Amino acid sequence: MIRRSLITHALRSAGAAFALPLWAAPDPQALLAASDAIRNPNQAFRVTVTITEFERGQQVDASTLVSYARIIESSGQYASLVRFVQPARDTGKLMLKAGNDMWFFDPGTKASVRISPQQRLLGQASNGDVVTVNFARDYKATLTGEESIQDGERKTRRSLKLSLNASSEDATYASIELWLDANSHAPIKARFFADSARLLKTAYYRRFELQLGAQRPTETVIIDGLNPQAVTLVRFSDYVARSIPASWFQRDFLPRFQPE
Repeated sequence: MIRRSLITHALRSAGAAFALPLWAAPDPQALLAASDAIRNPNQAFRVTVTITEFERGQQVDASTLVSYARIIESSGQYASLVRFVQPARDTGKLMLKAGNDMWFFDPGTKASVRISPQQRLLGQASNGDVVTVNFARDYKATLTGEESIQDGERKTRRSLKLSLNASSEDATYASIELWLDANSHAPIKARFFADSARLLKTAYYRRFELQLGAQRPTETVIIDGLNPQAVTLVRFSDYVARSIPASWFQRDFLPRFQPE
């Protein structure tokens, strides 16, 4: 009787185990890559970037850029060439990001100088925020949970929270907290941190529009980590797929670049 009871219990336990749903937690690195694919087209493209700086709700500065980007096959990361359009004092200046190097070129002096992705370009927007970047190539992602948060339009969204730690010298930030829509994996919100773990800024991705085959965020609202009254709005418009020569992404080419 005891042996029969043990056998019966074992069979029931086995049946219960097989009845459990075969569910596995999503791969955080795959989630991050899916979010990258929503933020950035997977083909060479041009986009207009408008940066507007606000202090206490009042506009204090603005700049318009045109960014050209293509993926480097060897690394899977983007190379970007950014042309300054407005204001007039900056017209014709260029910024180049290729591999580990980032350069600023002034046509007035014909000089190109090395710059850092962390340096501020305008307001809370840094050089690294303007160039196109695949986070999955520069950061190691960990899934830390599921949360309900408010998005950039103050709507409650069910999200997956990722913790990103820099795994590449190219990374602009030491670490990032990133919230993705639980269904579409579109980016909703991000918090960016320095090496000291100090919060540098918070960003909200919003105004999704169909651009080059996908619903992409066309605005990023960036809020200073210390002063919430300092806000920078980055708008992306006029996406165009185009062939971009590899020569554009070489430092020696900068003096010869001619705008379209």
